[in-house]
Amino acid sequence: MTAERTVPSPGVPPRDHGSSPVSVMPPRGTATGFRSSAPRRPARPASPVPLLVADGAAALAGAPALTDAQRQPLLVTLLIVMSLLLRRRDGRPPVPGLLEELPAVCGRIAVAWLALAALLAAYRPEHALSLRTVLTGLALHAAAGCALRGAVHARRRAALLRHPHTALVLGPAATAQRVAAAVLRHPRCGVRPVGIVAEQPDGTESLPVLTTPEEVERAVIQNGVRAVLAVHPSVRAEQEPLLRALAESGCVVWEVDADCPSYATRERLAGFSCRRLDMSPARRGSAAKRTLDILVSGTLLLLVSPLLLAFAVALRISDGPGVVFRQERIGRNGEPFTLLKFRTHRPVDEHESATRWSVANENEMRWFCRMLRRTSLDELLQLWNVLRGDMSLVGPRPERPYFVAQFGQTYPGYAVRHRMRTGITGLAQIHGLRGDTSIEDRCRFDNAYIDDWSLWQDVCILLRTAATVVRPTGS
Repeated sequence: MTAERTVPSPGVPPRDHGSSPVSVMPPRGTATGFRSSAPRRPARPASPVPLLVADGAAALAGAPALTDAQRQPLLVTLLIVMSLLLRRRDGRPPVPGLLEELPAVCGRIAVAWLALAALLAAYRPEHALSLRTVLTGLALHAAAGCALRGAVHARRRAALLRHPHTALVLGPAATAQRVAAAVLRHPRCGVRPVGIVAEQPDGTESLPVLTTPEEVERAVIQNGVRAVLAVHPSVRAEQEPLLRALAESGCVVWEVDADCPSYATRERLAGFSCRRLDMSPARRGSAAKRTLDILVSGTLLLLVSPLLLAFAVALRISDGPGVVFRQERIGRNGEPFTLLKFRTHRPVDEHESATRWSVANENEMRWFCRMLRRTSLDELLQLWNVLRGDMSLVGPRPERPYFVAQFGQTYPGYAVRHRMRTGITGLAQIHGLRGDTSIEDRCRFDNAYIDDWSLWQDVCILLRTAATVVRPTGS
């Protein structure tokens, strides 16, 4: 959580990333000039239907291990349903091998059979499965599952070898050319780079280097580009609008670690660690997240309204009129909004409030105002911002325009935080990154939160915030 503050640069000094500064993320589509004149259906992973059919048929293949009394339509249906529900949603590029997923497949099948045996033993003891029946069914099920899934994967790999996904590689020209050459040497990847997107050629290019939005758009249309490989840590921050435009034109975006296997993942492309980027995380689960925001903020506003009234009266008596502090902050997609909180300190003027990180004479606050600040109770009015839709309960903390511009130029990845609605609390805040702490660290935690967003993660952050809100860490 932030206060009425902003920097000469809190926390650790920025690292030199060896790349051009990053600007504040502008409204979508205005920074790159890239416009696909022929919008296509967004590229999607391979259809899950063949693997669903394979897993269902494999479950049927294990059913003969059951006795006639046990082989009831309901039990067989239950076995199929459990096998399908335990499937892992695959996002590896572009088709995994059977041996790679063999342990996971066998593990899911074992869980399904053990769950079925437990249910029968609990509700139909007379038809309980013997150990021999479980092992036989598991073996038949696993053998059929591996054979059928192997056939599906083989068919998909053959199709990709005949028609690989054409791709553009974004990043410094030399690094991008190296990654593109490695991918071209491994056609089994199913990806064929057709161009490099860089600021300028390096003189040793084997693939054409595209330096303008017009050239990128022409390459996407003429080559039917379906994938984008971002190969430098700063590319995602610097080229966020371009990556969004490419994703909207139908491309799948992958972030590739060209230097070291730093991603904690088994996803690989020509030996490089990689991960798929969701360029529109605000859409993913947005209805559920917004529903949680409305329910929680509305309920809390009703419950704490007497407390808010008491705070307002106490501030009015002790510090005079103007108990509500209003300030412009930057929200999702770089759009400004008015943030509300209780006024705990009065800066000299609006310019100081908007451009100074620590307001002058802040340590001279009255004890009541200091208590509100140290316990973050001055932030409770932001529940109204959440109910209005300006903010979310959980998300990156919003900052003032002056500092958004500064941080966007100093810390690669800072502008990318604005992909999602800002929040009252977030992953950075529950890790102690509040007040005068490292902006670079906050940026890293905020982007990690957005990349790995889930509704359960929001619930966990809210619970951890509630448990620590009374600690005197300041805002």
